[in-house]
Amino acid sequence: MSFHFRTMNGKLCLAQSTMLGSLNKYQIDNLLRSEVVGRIGCSADGMTYVVPVTYVYDGTAICAHTKEGLKIDLMRKNPTVCFEVDRIKDLANWQSVIAQGTFEELKGKEADEALQSLVNRLHPMTGSETSIPRHGLERPHSPIDPAIILVVFRIKINEATGRYEKR
Repeated sequence: MSFHFRTMNGKLCLAQSTMLGSLNKYQIDNLLRSEVVGRIGCSADGMTYVVPVTYVYDGTAICAHTKEGLKIDLMRKNPTVCFEVDRIKDLANWQSVIAQGTFEELKGKEADEALQSLVNRLHPMTGSETSIPRHGLERPHSPIDPAIILVVFRIKINEATGRYEKR
Protein backbone atom coordinates (compact mmCIF):
# COMPACT_ATOMS: atom_id res chain seq x y z
CA MET A 1 0.00 0.00 0.00
CA SER A 2 1.35 3.45 -0.87
CA PHE A 3 0.21 6.98 -0.30
CA HIS A 4 0.15 10.32 -2.06
CA PHE A 5 -0.74 13.82 -0.97
CA ARG A 6 -3.84 15.77 -1.95
CA THR A 7 -5.56 18.91 -0.77
CA MET A 8 -8.91 18.76 1.05
CA ASN A 9 -10.56 21.89 2.45
CA GLY A 10 -7.30 23.80 2.00
CA LYS A 11 -5.26 21.27 4.01
CA LEU A 12 -2.66 18.83 2.75
CA CYS A 13 -3.85 15.26 3.40
CA LEU A 14 -2.32 11.84 2.93
CA ALA A 15 -4.41 9.67 0.60
CA GLN A 16 -4.05 6.03 -0.41
CA SER A 17 -2.68 5.30 -3.90
CA THR A 18 -3.74 2.30 -5.92
CA MET A 19 -0.46 0.51 -6.68
CA LEU A 20 3.23 0.49 -5.80
CA GLY A 21 5.44 -2.29 -7.08
CA SER A 22 8.56 -3.65 -8.71
CA LEU A 23 9.35 -3.56 -12.41
CA ASN A 24 10.16 -6.87 -14.07
CA LYS A 25 13.24 -7.44 -16.27
CA TYR A 26 11.34 -6.52 -19.46
CA GLN A 27 10.00 -3.28 -17.92
CA ILE A 28 13.48 -2.36 -16.63
CA ASP A 29 14.96 -2.93 -20.08
CA ASN A 30 12.17 -0.89 -21.69
CA LEU A 31 12.67 2.08 -19.36
CA LEU A 32 16.45 2.06 -19.89
CA ARG A 33 15.98 1.94 -23.69
CA SER A 34 13.28 4.59 -23.88
CA GLU A 35 14.88 7.38 -21.84
CA VAL A 36 17.95 9.42 -22.83
CA VAL A 37 18.89 11.21 -19.59
CA GLY A 38 19.98 9.36 -16.48
CA ARG A 39 22.13 10.03 -13.43
CA ILE A 40 25.48 8.50 -12.58
CA GLY A 41 26.39 8.11 -8.93
CA CYS A 42 30.09 7.70 -8.29
CA SER A 43 32.38 8.02 -5.29
CA ALA A 44 36.05 8.01 -4.40
CA ASP A 45 38.33 9.57 -1.81
CA GLY A 46 35.40 10.15 0.55
CA MET A 47 33.41 12.16 -2.01
CA THR A 48 30.10 11.10 -3.59
CA TYR A 49 28.96 12.76 -6.81
CA VAL A 50 25.69 12.40 -8.74
CA VAL A 51 25.45 13.93 -12.20
CA PRO A 52 23.01 13.71 -15.13
CA VAL A 53 24.22 12.41 -18.50
CA THR A 54 22.70 11.71 -21.89
CA TYR A 55 23.09 8.06 -22.74
CA VAL A 56 22.14 5.15 -24.95
CA TYR A 57 21.43 1.66 -23.63
CA ASP A 58 22.51 -1.34 -25.73
CA GLY A 59 20.87 -4.08 -23.67
CA THR A 60 23.85 -4.73 -21.38
CA ALA A 61 25.53 -1.36 -20.85
CA ILE A 62 24.95 2.37 -20.66
CA CYS A 63 27.12 4.29 -23.16
CA ALA A 64 27.86 7.99 -22.76
CA HIS A 65 30.49 10.63 -23.38
CA THR A 66 31.82 13.63 -21.51
CA LYS A 67 34.88 15.79 -21.25
CA GLU A 68 37.57 15.29 -18.64
CA GLY A 69 36.35 16.33 -15.20
CA LEU A 70 35.29 15.29 -11.73
CA LYS A 71 33.01 12.35 -12.66
CA ILE A 72 35.70 10.82 -14.88
CA ASP A 73 38.34 11.31 -12.16
CA LEU A 74 36.11 9.61 -9.58
CA MET A 75 35.09 6.73 -11.88
CA ARG A 76 38.72 6.07 -12.84
CA LYS A 77 39.58 5.80 -9.14
CA ASN A 78 36.54 3.67 -8.29
CA PRO A 79 34.85 2.05 -11.30
CA THR A 80 31.93 0.71 -9.23
CA VAL A 81 29.07 3.10 -10.04
CA CYS A 82 25.32 3.44 -9.83
CA PHE A 83 23.06 4.59 -12.66
CA GLU A 84 19.50 5.88 -12.17
CA VAL A 85 16.81 6.71 -14.71
CA ASP A 86 13.19 7.62 -14.19
CA ARG A 87 10.02 8.57 -15.99
CA ILE A 88 7.69 10.78 -13.97
CA LYS A 89 4.21 11.61 -15.19
CA ASP A 90 3.20 13.00 -11.78
CA LEU A 91 3.91 12.15 -8.13
CA ALA A 92 1.55 9.16 -8.19
CA ASN A 93 2.53 7.85 -11.65
CA TRP A 94 6.22 7.13 -12.12
CA GLN A 95 8.84 4.46 -12.88
CA SER A 96 12.44 4.33 -11.75
CA VAL A 97 15.41 2.01 -12.39
CA ILE A 98 18.59 1.82 -10.35
CA ALA A 99 21.45 -0.15 -11.89
CA GLN A 100 24.74 -1.15 -10.30
CA GLY A 101 27.59 -1.36 -12.76
CA THR A 102 31.22 -0.99 -13.69
CA PHE A 103 32.73 2.02 -15.50
CA GLU A 104 34.91 1.27 -18.53
CA GLU A 105 36.63 3.87 -20.65
CA LEU A 106 36.38 3.13 -24.37
CA LYS A 107 39.04 3.72 -27.01
CA GLY A 108 39.38 3.31 -30.77
CA LYS A 109 36.71 1.38 -32.63
CA GLU A 110 34.68 0.68 -29.45
CA ALA A 111 34.56 4.40 -28.67
CA ASP A 112 33.62 5.23 -32.28
CA GLU A 113 30.77 2.69 -32.26
CA ALA A 114 29.45 3.77 -28.85
CA LEU A 115 29.54 7.45 -29.79
CA GLN A 116 27.85 6.77 -33.14
CA SER A 117 25.06 4.90 -31.31
CA LEU A 118 24.67 7.85 -28.97
CA VAL A 119 24.53 10.33 -31.86
CA ASN A 120 22.00 8.15 -33.72
CA ARG A 121 19.80 7.94 -30.61
CA LEU A 122 19.94 11.64 -29.75
CA HIS A 123 19.89 13.19 -33.23
CA PRO A 124 16.09 12.97 -33.71
CA MET A 125 15.65 14.81 -30.39
CA THR A 126 18.16 17.54 -31.10
CA GLY A 127 16.77 20.91 -30.19
CA SER A 128 20.05 22.81 -30.11
CA GLU A 129 23.74 22.47 -30.91
CA THR A 130 24.45 21.52 -27.31
CA SER A 131 22.09 18.52 -27.37
CA ILE A 132 24.54 16.25 -29.21
CA PRO A 133 28.32 16.09 -29.43
CA ARG A 134 29.78 18.96 -31.49
CA HIS A 135 31.84 17.01 -34.01
CA GLY A 136 31.54 15.26 -37.32
CA LEU A 137 29.99 11.82 -37.52
CA GLU A 138 32.78 10.43 -39.69
CA ARG A 139 35.23 10.66 -36.75
CA PRO A 140 32.89 10.71 -33.76
CA HIS A 141 35.46 10.78 -30.97
CA SER A 142 37.45 13.71 -32.42
CA PRO A 143 36.15 17.00 -31.00
CA ILE A 144 36.32 20.18 -33.05
CA ASP A 145 38.36 21.93 -30.36
CA PRO A 146 41.58 19.91 -29.90
CA ALA A 147 41.92 21.31 -26.36
CA ILE A 148 38.79 19.38 -25.31
CA ILE A 149 39.54 15.81 -24.34
CA LEU A 150 36.43 13.75 -25.04
CA VAL A 151 35.96 10.62 -22.95
CA VAL A 152 33.64 7.90 -24.25
CA PHE A 153 32.65 5.31 -21.69
CA ARG A 154 30.21 2.60 -20.81
CA ILE A 155 28.77 1.32 -17.60
CA LYS A 156 28.41 -2.46 -17.78
CA ILE A 157 25.30 -3.28 -15.80
CA ASN A 158 25.77 -5.99 -13.19
CA GLU A 159 22.35 -5.72 -11.56
CA ALA A 160 19.25 -3.55 -11.96
CA THR A 161 16.07 -3.07 -9.99
CA GLY A 162 13.02 -1.03 -10.78
CA ARG A 163 10.04 0.41 -8.93
CA TYR A 164 6.82 2.10 -9.96
CA GLU A 165 3.75 3.77 -8.61
CA LYS A 166 0.52 3.99 -10.55
CA ARG A 167 -2.70 5.55 -9.49
